[in-house]
Amino acid sequence: MIPKFDEYKDRFDIESDDEIKPGLDSIRAALRKVGNPENGLRVIHVAGTNGKGSTIAFMESILKEHGFSTGVFSSPALVDVHDQIRINGKPITREEMDKTFKAMKKADLSGTLTDFELLTVAAFLTFERLSPDFVLLECGMGGSLDSTNVVIPLVSVIPSIALDHVGFLGDSLKEIAGHKAGIIKEDTPVVVGPLPNEAMEVIRLKALETKSELLSYRYDFELLHGEFIGESFRVSIKERRMKGPHQAVNAAVAIEALLQAKISLNEESVAKGIATASLPYRFQEIADGVFIDGAHNPAAAKMLAETIKSEFPGEKVDFVIGMLKTKDIKRTLDELIPVAASFTFVTFPHPQAATAEELISSCQYSRKKVTKQLDDTIILSKRNGRKIIVAGSLYLISGLLN
Repeated sequence: MIPKFDEYKDRFDIESDDEIKPGLDSIRAALRKVGNPENGLRVIHVAGTNGKGSTIAFMESILKEHGFSTGVFSSPALVDVHDQIRINGKPITREEMDKTFKAMKKADLSGTLTDFELLTVAAFLTFERLSPDFVLLECGMGGSLDSTNVVIPLVSVIPSIALDHVGFLGDSLKEIAGHKAGIIKEDTPVVVGPLPNEAMEVIRLKALETKSELLSYRYDFELLHGEFIGESFRVSIKERRMKGPHQAVNAAVAIEALLQAKISLNEESVAKGIATASLPYRFQEIADGVFIDGAHNPAAAKMLAETIKSEFPGEKVDFVIGMLKTKDIKRTLDELIPVAASFTFVTFPHPQAATAEELISSCQYSRKKVTKQLDDTIILSKRNGRKIIVAGSLYLISGLLN
């Protein structure tokens, strides 16, 4: 379900399937029909369980400070389909999307692709036409069979690997890492965050197989006590708008990825880029004491809990939670319990949303309740002077704000 995407499909009479069908045959055939626009792009390809959007936001901000133009393809939509394809930080316009759909209509792509595959083709066509200096490309799910995995990137980036999308990617870290490792291409550097040992071994073997240099957090670079230290580049990072220890890791991965892409960086622009980088829905304060965060799996929830501990030492917060039933609900909630004063669960409009009743039955905490309506009286009323965190699904958060 991609908001406003069907409007373009209907207007240009292009059909696509809303199911998930991993594989590259269909996308490759479609891209040949439109002239393989992906081949002329300078791409940094990002896969991983968490941290993809944040790492891209840091890279986008650093590149901007160096005077480069950027194109970003990300998912899911935060507001609607336009913000999934961005040029210099701004969602593409209706006029640009019209031009792209005209090209896809002319190439007779109707009925041959899934929604995400069609949107991937749209992103490549848009970037080819608008010619940003660099394209920051986010995998939709997995890596090896994701429709974005048709590029030969400057560098492959994997900020994290954890259990998620187990129905499609497997139920072990080794299986999931195998999918993520699929973005590693022959003789192309790969930059990774602090991965679990089981996942790291899979990535290491893939890098050896493809003769690709592997650079990993802590061993080859790190950001510690406000100082990025790499093999040949150091910079002091005094400020960072994106909070939490995990964002320090994502910032370091972003810097190292740009270095491995052979982009000449200067210290002042890197420091300013890291300081000003932001990403909607990642520990974002939307009202006094009210925060939103897209933590939707155990690993992301653990990072959110660590951020709460570092930003509000000794405090407990009130959580408002809505999640998709496809996620590991119990383990996600368990990660939040140590910093929780209470949980309020909500049902939100999405075909895969868990009901509030299903969520509360998975919560092991005593102070919890169900609400039928996520409205301003829940979110914007300060209860007992505590902070309020709305989390669990980007679909919930985008619906709330829009």
